[in-house]
Amino acid sequence: MSVWEAALIFGGGILAGIINSMAGGGSLLTVPLLSLAGVEGLLANGTNRVAVVAQNASSGYGFARRGVGDRKETIRVLVPTVVGGVIGAAIVSQINDELFERIFGVLMIPLLGLSLWKPKTEESSEPWPYWVTAIVFLGVGFYGGAIQAGVGIILLLVLSRAGFDLVTANAMKTVLILGISLVAMVIFLANGQVRWLPAGVLAVGMAAGGYVGSQIAVEGGEKVINPVLVVAVLALAGRMIGLYG
Repeated sequence: MSVWEAALIFGGGILAGIINSMAGGGSLLTVPLLSLAGVEGLLANGTNRVAVVAQNASSGYGFARRGVGDRKETIRVLVPTVVGGVIGAAIVSQINDELFERIFGVLMIPLLGLSLWKPKTEESSEPWPYWVTAIVFLGVGFYGGAIQAGVGIILLLVLSRAGFDLVTANAMKTVLILGISLVAMVIFLANGQVRWLPAGVLAVGMAAGGYVGSQIAVEGGEKVINPVLVVAVLALAGRMIGLYG
C-alpha cells in the first residue's frame, strides 16, 4: 500500500466515521476505497469490519459521555441482532467475490426503498410484540453481518418506527452495529479475509470520525442528523444506479 493510498483510506475513513455516527452508509465509501488500494471483494468486506468496530466503539463512547441512549431497550434487541449477524457473516464468508458483488447489487434495491422512507418519531405507535421485534432485528443483523453497507440507515428507520428520537436511535445504533461487527470480524478473521495494514489505517480514520460525528449529532440534534441522512440516501441511490463506481 502506497503513501497516497494510505492517505486516501485515512481521509475517507474520517468522513465515513462521521457519516456512520450521524446516519449511516459510510461503508459505501470505505469499501470502494479499499478496492482502489487493491483490497477487493470479500477481503474488502472483511477488512472494513475491523474499522467499523473501531468507529462504533469510538462513537458509542462519545454518546455515552453525553448520557445519550437507552440501555434497557438496546440490550433487549442486541441478542437477536447479534445472532443474525453471526448467521449473515458465516454465510457470506463462504461465497466467491463475483457472487458477493451480485448479492450486494440486489440488496441495494430494497435498501433504497427503505432509505426513501424519512425516519420520524412515532410516539403514538403501538410497540411491537417481542417476537416481531426479535424477527425484525434478526433480519437486520443478518444483513449487517453479510453486507454491512447501509445497515445504519436501516437501524435508524427501525428504531425510529419504535418511537425513539433520532439522537437516541443513533446512540442505540452504534451499540447494535458494534455487536454485529465484532462477531462478523471474528468470522472473517477465521477465514483469512482481513488485510491488517489497510484495516489499521482505516480504523484510525473511522474512529476519529466516529467520535467527532457523535458529538456533532448530540450538539446539533435532528437538525444536523436529517441532512446527513439525506446525503447518505442519495449516495446509496447514486451507487445503485451506476452514477459512480
